[in-house]
Amino acid sequence: MASFIIKTAHLRCVVRTGRLISEQRTRKTLCSSRSYATEGDNRIPKIYTKTGDKGFTSTFTGERRPKEDHIFEALGNTDELSSAIGLAREFCLDKGHTFTYQLDKIQCILQDVGSNIATPRSSARESHIKRTKFTAAPIADLETWIDKFTEELPPLTNFILPSGGKSSAALHLARTVCRRAERSVAPVVRSGEADPDVAKFLNRLSDYLFTVARYAAMKEGNEEKIYKRPE
Repeated sequence: MASFIIKTAHLRCVVRTGRLISEQRTRKTLCSSRSYATEGDNRIPKIYTKTGDKGFTSTFTGERRPKEDHIFEALGNTDELSSAIGLAREFCLDKGHTFTYQLDKIQCILQDVGSNIATPRSSARESHIKRTKFTAAPIADLETWIDKFTEELPPLTNFILPSGGKSSAALHLARTVCRRAERSVAPVVRSGEADPDVAKFLNRLSDYLFTVARYAAMKEGNEEKIYKRPE
């Protein structure tokens, strides 16, 4: 499945993938029967299209916008978020953490987030909206996972700094990227161009990444660094 890449040509691949959302809804292993992710077809699009050479690119609706448009800023940030989670996942796999399937699903859901963002409502037809609609179901999953991790974690009594081993630190880094993605998506949602649940999902996702980072440190037996005012 095509992933969100900040380069315009790759964003066009994502837009093409969005056109096929309704055709294939199953992803083996990583995106199970309850997955919210989408799957493209088996054709391999060219990475380079040259259509963005003049600083403009297309949304899923076919609208041409400058690359610095808030839509593509949000898309780039969600793509970077997925990459950051992917890196953290590799560290977590090395340590044998059992929650990596959650990271897999989250990366799949971020594909759907991108599809929704790439379909601005001001130029979308009903068929576009139907294919890229984003629901609140993934938010409930995040909240369930957060609650389960929190039950096992010691109470948070101090400010902690990103630390606790490579897995934990990488998850904290992903959390900060998530916050940036949320900030860039917020104006898109406020303008009515994307579903409100997209912003809610990113808000909850940053909470999840904070919690799972602490959980990873605890499971690995690593101490979290506590903030202390410099003397």
